[in-house]
Amino acid sequence: MVKIRLRKTGCNRVATFRVVACDSRSPRDGKFLEILGWYDPRKTSDKCGLNLERIAYWKSQGAQLSETVASLVKQAQKAAAATAEA
Repeated sequence: MVKIRLRKTGCNRVATFRVVACDSRSPRDGKFLEILGWYDPRKTSDKCGLNLERIAYWKSQGAQLSETVASLVKQAQKAAAATAEA
């Protein structure tokens, strides 16, 4: 089964994350299928950049989102809708 989850990058105490599509059996920082975006919890604005089209594609193929990625996608969709209205 394919999961969309976070992959830790960066150094000690300065962690950043990549949003990746990977096999559910692979380890957190192991092999992945595709990079779908990034997330930096230390930033105050523009904390993440996600490719929503590719995430929608993987979801249509049966991929499951982790809880954290699901909340990031929800925030990114709200931000995209707000910019589309303006």
